[in-house]
Amino acid sequence: MPVLTRLIPSPLVVDIRPGALDDLACVLADERISHSGRLAVAVSGGSGAKLRERISPSMPGATWYEVGGGTLDDAVRLASDIKAGHYDAVVGLGGGKIIDCAKFAAARVGLPLVAVPTNLAHDGLCSPVATLDNDAGRGSYGVPNPIAVVIDLDVIREAPVRFVRAGIGDAVSNISAIADWELAGRVKGERIDGLAAAMARQAGEAVLRHPGGIGDNDFLQVLAEALVLSGIAMSVSGDSRPSSGACHEINHAFDLLYPKRAAAHGEQCGLGAAFAMWLRGAHDESAYMAEVLRRHGLPVLPDEIGFTTDEFVKAVEFAPETRPGRYTILEHLDLNTEQIKDTYTDYVKAIGS
Repeated sequence: MPVLTRLIPSPLVVDIRPGALDDLACVLADERISHSGRLAVAVSGGSGAKLRERISPSMPGATWYEVGGGTLDDAVRLASDIKAGHYDAVVGLGGGKIIDCAKFAAARVGLPLVAVPTNLAHDGLCSPVATLDNDAGRGSYGVPNPIAVVIDLDVIREAPVRFVRAGIGDAVSNISAIADWELAGRVKGERIDGLAAAMARQAGEAVLRHPGGIGDNDFLQVLAEALVLSGIAMSVSGDSRPSSGACHEINHAFDLLYPKRAAAHGEQCGLGAAFAMWLRGAHDESAYMAEVLRRHGLPVLPDEIGFTTDEFVKAVEFAPETRPGRYTILEHLDLNTEQIKDTYTDYVKAIGS
């Protein structure tokens, strides 16, 4: 009987623990990612610059590149600078914008990427996507998965607590995204990758059901692992489907309609997920999700991030236009303005203020 398997695109190294950053050079050498130590390290002028002072003595062969922001131009410029050297790998050390720039640049010059996030704001730290601002607004660019992910929980604890909260919202939103994927499978016959769905769902459930809080290393470990698994799930499926449904459509609508007022990605996704669960009739699940989000200090109502009810209704109505071709509960119900308002009123009554 033949043994049938498939290769799963995933990092060679996932190192999540307190103090992991101090062992970065040794890990890369031991795994033969960079035995020579010739690394191109992309950092920000903020948290990355501080960490440079800490680890540069252990990485004497590295060249450090300060990245100004998270635009496509920044990423192209970084790629051009890196191309002039002879490196074993690119290291992205910083927040999501820095890592996305490093992802794009590494892909452009054909080098593996090592992701070293300084916060847990979203699942992009291990995803096959680089999200970059461009002249048209914001674009998503396909890139290879990082070859290694190193997350120092001591560094994560020093980041602003809002970034961790955002990561919670992004991870928990997987549950809503998988429900949308399954809906598309039933109604539209869309193919569901069972492995990708299982990974993303369990990542979301692990965060949702964990009794700990932001200040606990055990909880941060689970959150970091969940975000890594979400990224790998996207690689397995070949797109963002395992982690992006109506929750992310609502998030994108906020970004496009109110670009100067939009909240953090994960904050908007968590809120969108709780409301999307209510829309699909999973009222108990929606209420529980809202309760957990509140416990972690995340918004579950639009006014908690500075939006009126009418602005939220407008975002929900516009949301399907942000991802043409993606079928979620929003496309399925196709609610008009008044129907969205009525449903939102019921949602508010159920979860309280």
